[in-house]
Amino acid sequence: MSDTASQIGPAAANLSAVRPPAANPSAANPSAARAPQRPIRNGPRLRMARTVVALMLREMATTYGRSAGGYIWAVLEPVLGVVLLTVLFSMALRSPGLGSNFPLFYATGYLPFAMFSGLANKTAASIRYSRPFLAYPSVTFVDALIARVVLNVLTNVAVIAIVIGGIFVIYQLPGPVDMASVFEALLLVALLGSGVGVLNCYLMTAFPIWEHIWHILTRPLFLVSGIFFLYDLMPAKAQDLLWYNPLIHCVGLMRRGFYPTYEASYLSRAFVVGVALTLLLAGLALLERNHRKLLER
Repeated sequence: MSDTASQIGPAAANLSAVRPPAANPSAANPSAARAPQRPIRNGPRLRMARTVVALMLREMATTYGRSAGGYIWAVLEPVLGVVLLTVLFSMALRSPGLGSNFPLFYATGYLPFAMFSGLANKTAASIRYSRPFLAYPSVTFVDALIARVVLNVLTNVAVIAIVIGGIFVIYQLPGPVDMASVFEALLLVALLGSGVGVLNCYLMTAFPIWEHIWHILTRPLFLVSGIFFLYDLMPAKAQDLLWYNPLIHCVGLMRRGFYPTYEASYLSRAFVVGVALTLLLAGLALLERNHRKLLER
């Protein structure tokens, strides 16, 4: 028996030496017991959004913050324009082209035109206006364009809502208003103004004389965009030419929203979108290729 026990003892010792130890992750790998850490992101989040907001705040402070009244003038200017048109044409005409309210008729034509004109001009000056900030690597010309487009679109939409809403309240006009057509018209105006502005941003920066040529060429737009007279009431030859003015489609769609009986069968949304996107893509392509040279001028 003693010999057998002496043989089992060394064998058990050898088995215990070969057997793996009990699983203990914290003892074998202390770092495994710690909570998993989130990966550290390289660079700040939403850098582009913060840059755009900063540029918008700067323009709000410089454009409207330095003058007495600030944003009040952004509302008073279109109001005075509508009042002047109403006084002049109410003395010469018995009734407007649509309905019986002169201020509403001219507001629905003048305000979209003013939005297009202001947006196109502001966007065209984006690089010149933000030139000091474009020297920083984190600020691009796209940031400057987006900041100006967004700020001016929001400002014009707010002004249009205030002016037309005031007309409805003062004159107690009946509804309803087709808000889908109104928003669609404003969207087309914003897209068209952005496209024209982006292309002019390159042309006016690369060729300063183009700014003077552009202002001369676009002076008749105020008369041929359907602000004073309806497209449907114009002579056939004039209609054939004016149909290619994208603004007259936007004005017609805007008035369709406020006058339920006005069909505006001539308007083409596809034509306005096609013109706007063509100008926008051409302007972005030219700026992407030449913006560094423009900044060195």
